[in-house]
Amino acid sequence: MNLYLAIKTLHILSSVLLVGTGFGTAFFFYFANRSRNVAAIATVARLVVRADWWFTTPAVIFQPLSGLWLAHIAGWSWSTPWILVALSLYAIAGVCWLPVVWLQIELAAMSNAALAQGAAVLPPRYWQYAARWERLGYPAFVAMLGVYYLMVFKPALNFG
Repeated sequence: MNLYLAIKTLHILSSVLLVGTGFGTAFFFYFANRSRNVAAIATVARLVVRADWWFTTPAVIFQPLSGLWLAHIAGWSWSTPWILVALSLYAIAGVCWLPVVWLQIELAAMSNAALAQGAAVLPPRYWQYAARWERLGYPAFVAMLGVYYLMVFKPALNFG
């Protein structure tokens, strides 16, 4: 296998890891929150934060680096419209993801503190943060679907 195919394989696997981990942890956290069970929420929140550090963060870093390297090796200009749109969508997802990471850390801390205190309910601030977390997840996910579309189909886009 040549270097290009090796990097392309890692690029595809890291994109699956990025979106799959994001969607999977969001799914479980969303439904843990709907349960209103403090112990379940605290456990899932802690694992969501861990998954973001272990899987999502490295993939977030690797994706643009490997993608731009692959584009360069394949002879695509970095100013090719589909690449620019993909990078823009990736940036939108990132702008949503950064506060989500902070919110997840805060939600995990609040839910674990409530669990340690034996509280049966979470404070109102928890639910405010959880609502923000959820609202930021939708545009990030849609943006990443757009990036996938562009990576696979590489459409000829004309802006002029």
